[in-house]
Amino acid sequence: MAPETPVEDLTEAQAQAELARLAEAIADADAAYHGADAPVMADADYDALKRRNAAIEARFPDLKRTDSPSDRVGAAPSEGFAKVRHARRMLSLANAFEADEIAEFDARIRRYLGLAPEDPLAYTAEPKIDGLSLSLRYEGGALVQAATRGDGEEGENVTANARTIDDIPTRLDGAPDVLEVRGEVYMAHADFEALNDRQAEAGAKTFANPRNAAAGSLRQLDPSITAGRPLKFFAYGWGVLSAPLADTQKGAIDRLAALGFQTNPLTALCDGPDAMLAHYADIEQRRATLGYDIDGVVYKVDDLALQDRLGFRSTTPRWAIAHKFPAELAWTRLEKIEIQVGRTGALSPVARLHPVTVGGVVVSNATLHNEDYIAGRDAKGNEIRGGKDIREGDWVQVYRAGDVIPKVADVDLSQRPEGAEPYQFPALCPECGSEAIREEGDAVRRCTGGLICPAQAVEKLKHFVSRGAFDIEGLGAKQVEMFYNDETLPIREPADIFTLQARDAETVSKLKNREGWGEKSAANLFAAIDARRTIPLDRLIFALGIRHVGESAAELLARNYLTWEAFETAMTEATVGEGPEWDYLLSIDGVGKVMAQSLITAFHQPAERASIERLARHLTVQEAAPRGAVDSPVAGKTVVFTGTLEKMTRAEAKARAEALGAKVSGSVSKKTDLLVAGPGAGSKAKKAAELGIETLDEDGWLALIGGT
Repeated sequence: MAPETPVEDLTEAQAQAELARLAEAIADADAAYHGADAPVMADADYDALKRRNAAIEARFPDLKRTDSPSDRVGAAPSEGFAKVRHARRMLSLANAFEADEIAEFDARIRRYLGLAPEDPLAYTAEPKIDGLSLSLRYEGGALVQAATRGDGEEGENVTANARTIDDIPTRLDGAPDVLEVRGEVYMAHADFEALNDRQAEAGAKTFANPRNAAAGSLRQLDPSITAGRPLKFFAYGWGVLSAPLADTQKGAIDRLAALGFQTNPLTALCDGPDAMLAHYADIEQRRATLGYDIDGVVYKVDDLALQDRLGFRSTTPRWAIAHKFPAELAWTRLEKIEIQVGRTGALSPVARLHPVTVGGVVVSNATLHNEDYIAGRDAKGNEIRGGKDIREGDWVQVYRAGDVIPKVADVDLSQRPEGAEPYQFPALCPECGSEAIREEGDAVRRCTGGLICPAQAVEKLKHFVSRGAFDIEGLGAKQVEMFYNDETLPIREPADIFTLQARDAETVSKLKNREGWGEKSAANLFAAIDARRTIPLDRLIFALGIRHVGESAAELLARNYLTWEAFETAMTEATVGEGPEWDYLLSIDGVGKVMAQSLITAFHQPAERASIERLARHLTVQEAAPRGAVDSPVAGKTVVFTGTLEKMTRAEAKARAEALGAKVSGSVSKKTDLLVAGPGAGSKAKKAAELGIETLDEDGWLALIGGT
């Protein structure tokens, strides 16, 4: 299998291509898992895909796709069942795999709520059942509807089937008038084995695992088949309620148990991350003896009022997280260390392994991150966390938890071959021979060859024609490589694309006469290129391939500068670290010093600037539309918050403002429209007064935005 670049070393073009691949793979897996109850991959592999997708989006938020798996829950409901629109969405959970992620989960919640580390904050911890999510609606104590999660918005009506499950009461005494109970349908190990025995005896299809069996049994069009299957149900949550069940998560679960639902006896109340991790370890030790499948532990903030404050992201609640159990490990021989060069010149080491099966997949490559990771020490000789003294020929432990590409977890020094030498990381680029250097504070060594380095030039061109950039039909990665290496009609920089037809007309060796081309395909390519001579500003900025500038950042820049002329002039006049253009660039929320410096540097490098100017001469760049919601009193305005907010945290205030179409900036400038100043406001309030900028206190701000 082809080696994959680790997330931390991906170029933007690689990240974009990888997100496209992951979106397709996850969508196929979702359809198989949720729609057909026939998974095409192991749970650990699916988690790895989702985790890699999330990691790439976190590093390149600008590249997040409109069909991102992060914004999708489950799969569309089957056409075989009537559809049910959930009154309250059924969301998935964010995943964690390491202990420090649980500490960060707690810290993140405290930051959002404005709680100090010593303030009490309780959580529930419960086993994460590996089954099929189900929502049960009761009205006047009677079960009136049962629906699968589906895509989170719309599920399948399986009411008749749910009525056959003994763990699901059809009537309740003392329940709220409207009560939606949510939980998991599952099958015990013993029942699963007995069912498969019966299926085999009858010559029918057997099931791969209890989860498949449970899902397939519940989603039978004939309820009598479901009735013959040994399904069980654990309740763990709720949807719409006409009256609260309790003030806490634990109290609500206890109330569901009192109403007659099965709830998990291993649900516990924990007073912080240490207790949560201790309960996780206890459940993990008991995992094999439970008699049913679990794949982790779910932590939830116990106080329901705090849950309401924390709210939701697009597909997951902020107040809960699933701590997944680790994937499998395996030992094998590291046969060779090879170096790959990316678009930004990053030299990425890859371990070539003797093939070994890890988590059901044959693995022959693993990431080695960077030279410090291989050496086990940084440039100053200090030991680094997770780093190993890794040498060719070593016996290494490989794992796949949390990422698609495997990683080396450990080295067995007792099996190191005699005479194995420490790996010497190359000081020259293996692609072009240029010096490869490390900037201070950077863990990555990069080729200095720039445009003369084939690995960088080709990848920059691939990025330029990629989907989020110019997206030229008929000019994909394969064609870019062909034209780059062509001696007659070369494409060595973006401007060459737009001179291709003119150069073709002047050469004897016409494109239409070449192998793999014809008159129609050549004409189609020229037409596709012409169609991109007019391009939106944000797509042009993204296409330039400037380091740290992805799709979202490009859109942000376009909305602030509006025209190519204004953007180009600003980047030309800007100076790193000082001046009005630098200040304005940093005032754009989402643009930090690293991105700002990268933008300015790109426009101040003679060769790169000349390439950009050659390209721009062939283009008509469309003006961008300014940001803003139509009906909001702050839509399109730049707002700065300063001082102490007393009625909400800074994170809540920022999220509210952005939801209303405002741009939240971290600094005051002449382009600031409104300053919201709480107690302790200092230099920002003074500067706003000097510039004549409208200033409101927190109450004034809340009055302005009203109930919107």
